[in-house]
Amino acid sequence: MDVFALCADEVRAHDRDRFLADLFAPEAKRRYLFALHAFNLEIVRVRELVSDPMPGEIRLQWWRDVLAGEARGEVAGHPVAAALLETIGLHNLPRAAFDNLIEAHIFDLYNDPMPTLGDLEGYAGETVSVLIQLAALVLAGGEDPHTADAAGHAGVAQALTGLMRALPYHARRQQLFIPTDLMDRHGVKADEIFAGRTTPELLALLADLRSTARRHLEAGREALARIDRVALPAFQPVALVAPVLSLMDRADYDPFKTVIDPPQWKRQWWLWRAARRGSF
Repeated sequence: MDVFALCADEVRAHDRDRFLADLFAPEAKRRYLFALHAFNLEIVRVRELVSDPMPGEIRLQWWRDVLAGEARGEVAGHPVAAALLETIGLHNLPRAAFDNLIEAHIFDLYNDPMPTLGDLEGYAGETVSVLIQLAALVLAGGEDPHTADAAGHAGVAQALTGLMRALPYHARRQQLFIPTDLMDRHGVKADEIFAGRTTPELLALLADLRSTARRHLEAGREALARIDRVALPAFQPVALVAPVLSLMDRADYDPFKTVIDPPQWKRQWWLWRAARRGSF
């Protein structure tokens, strides 16, 4: 059983944008990026697979046990776990980063409010930014590629954009990633979001959040100039952020009705263009 091929199949089927982006990495490294991104899928899909938070916490704890070497007997039958452990070992990846990613995603299991924009940025940093940083370490052979600052900002921009894009999905399951402090500032009510009601206040809030995403995107671009260039493919998925934000800028944009799902050929073009430029 080729566990890395199975990881690639999972990412191709369930995280198409990252799969397409990973194809721009050197061929010898792609398998390890697929392992990272398949692991991420395992974590972010936990809420979809459980009926209440407790089984979700148990499932996340199993992954902690895998990382700690306490679930060896079960790992052989789990291709993503086996591929992940090999990836970590070959590239000397920090296990604490994986633990922090898992810990951050416990938030996903509950319908607690996201208190502040700072909390949301922290969540994004421990999840999407960490994933970029780990990919950069893989590409750099485990050496420091000096990407922490760039990955931090780029990951926040990518996460905020993805969460805005997923607003209708989260609203249907009564979950809010929009920070309470922003909602209070703009006069947005949670029950209006859960009802799928677009208001001028919500549109203003989302415009504000897009501005925050763009600030992080620009800071990430500036930091990109200081990184080891071998790590550039780790940032490839971020190339889709600016075009998606632009689609949300349309005057007729309705977060609950406007489908932000560009065709694959267009996403591939955006990725190819970014790879040619060496930036996102």
